[in-house]
Amino acid sequence: MNFTIEKTERYALIRLAEATLDGDMPATFETLNRNLFREGYSNIIVDMEPVQSVDTAGVTAIRKVNRQCTSEEGLLILVTDNDDLIEFLDKAGGSDLTFLPTVEEAIDAVFMNELENDFRSEDDEEYNAGMDRD
Repeated sequence: MNFTIEKTERYALIRLAEATLDGDMPATFETLNRNLFREGYSNIIVDMEPVQSVDTAGVTAIRKVNRQCTSEEGLLILVTDNDDLIEFLDKAGGSDLTFLPTVEEAIDAVFMNELENDFRSEDDEEYNAGMDRD
């Protein structure tokens, strides 16, 4: 699987350089993401601009990575403006996948998600502090 990876404090950006996500590539994709989780990345942006098709193993790998990100209060964002690919993945992968047309919008979404998580945890702390007084 040909790709490049950029890591920042808040997210990892994987830029795929393949026209298809099939064969052995889904297993490599899954391993790459598992390693990112171990490093503490729960926000993963996948630039799928050159990708034209994904096989069933690719869909399964994407779904697994998406579940892992969600369970860690992060996001998996698939960057593509290929309507046919989006429609295929939406039907095959479930409606909980996040698609955005540009990497810049994906980065913004990561920051918004982190802000929402921060607000949610502050609300939880306020709620719990109120419960301690009773």
